[in-house]
Amino acid sequence: MSEEDQRPPERARRLPRAVRERQILDAAVQVFSRHGYHAASMDEISDVAGVSKPMIYTYLGSKEDLFGACIRREATRLLEAIQAGVQPDLPPDMQLWHGLRSFYRFVAEYRESWTVLHRQALTVGGAFAAEITDMRARAIQLVAALVVSAGTRKGVGEQAEFSGEGLAASLVGGAESLADWALDHPDISDGVLASWMMNLVWLGFNDLIEGAVWKPSE
Repeated sequence: MSEEDQRPPERARRLPRAVRERQILDAAVQVFSRHGYHAASMDEISDVAGVSKPMIYTYLGSKEDLFGACIRREATRLLEAIQAGVQPDLPPDMQLWHGLRSFYRFVAEYRESWTVLHRQALTVGGAFAAEITDMRARAIQLVAALVVSAGTRKGVGEQAEFSGEGLAASLVGGAESLADWALDHPDISDGVLASWMMNLVWLGFNDLIEGAVWKPSE
């Protein structure tokens, strides 16, 4: 009998808990992104992960617990990718551009993660949607800090403080919509997508923080 034949089946191999949990979460994200929360089955997640259903329940709990763990992990990975892309030694606009580029790169590389976060979790609602709301709030605070920083540099910090969070919320919402569109247009690079967003919003931000505010005519 060869050494290959003597190896135990994949399900029987003993692996560190962290490795097993990552294996299960990877499989769960794949299945949830494909079928949605309600239609996804623990049987399929078990098969994709190569572990037994009892092991999934032991490590990560029920289907609801597992879905929540997927959302938290993918949201953390997304925010960490964005924060890693923001280079604090650069001007605010370049920090934002790099952050946006990292965001679109993540969406392109981890389509299943984005599908679970942006489509499945919001559809299910409840505590799952609350997780996404929290993730979005953290992203808004990150962008708002850049807007305030830019306003402070131009001597209009108070005005930027007043409008920064609202403007940041608009940018985050627009960036998410463009990311969803980009899933069906994989030929558009992350750099181009980030530049589109900058042309759409930052020029407007720049006018606002310099006091050039559009008003409706009488």
